[in-house]
Amino acid sequence: MTPRRIIDGAVERGLGIIAIADHNSAENLEVAGRIAQSKGITVLPAMEITSYEEAHVLALFGSVGSAVAMQDVVYRNLSEGLNDERFLGYQLVVNEEDEIIRFNPRLLITTTGLHLKDLVDAIHSFGGLAVASHIDRGSFSVISQLGFISDEMGFDALEISCNTRRERAEALFGAYAAIPWITSSDAHNLGDIGKRTTSFFLEEASFDEIARAFRGERKVEW
Repeated sequence: MTPRRIIDGAVERGLGIIAIADHNSAENLEVAGRIAQSKGITVLPAMEITSYEEAHVLALFGSVGSAVAMQDVVYRNLSEGLNDERFLGYQLVVNEEDEIIRFNPRLLITTTGLHLKDLVDAIHSFGGLAVASHIDRGSFSVISQLGFISDEMGFDALEISCNTRRERAEALFGAYAAIPWITSSDAHNLGDIGKRTTSFFLEEASFDEIARAFRGERKVEW
């Protein structure tokens, strides 16, 4: 799941916009952006951040700089510990040719000390969009951890995983219909890229247009 392989897979599947979101890290986003420019695809800088409550939040940004600024906040609040490569695998930082530059030693699989509301506020402070990840999952979702989603949390959108169809999602989560919904592949391997997609009807493939879609100013279907 290196940036080049992810982007090549997305291009092969005809995707126009993707978000690359490592867990609690943004260290491969700059190189991903450079690769994307040569491939004719838009890559949104992103992170999937784990809150203190063990809920995943997808953070989308308009620039790599904003994502890196958020990464600094995450790293300052990341639980202590080092990655054990024997059990959790390598955490690679690579260049455009997939050559390894370094290994990230942090324990990225763990939680941060940021409570959900503080996490969403931090994302917004850097101009980002906060999406409650895979709310239909039985673990690591806002609903699995807290049992509900309140308006005060301030999410810009809710994500339904590829495991739940729209009709089923409406039956389960209709109480949250006022918040925009998206779905995605949430791919953790190359074969799952494009397994589920959201269609945005935009004037251009950009973060600003995605933000307008979340505000209801552009059509969204899945």
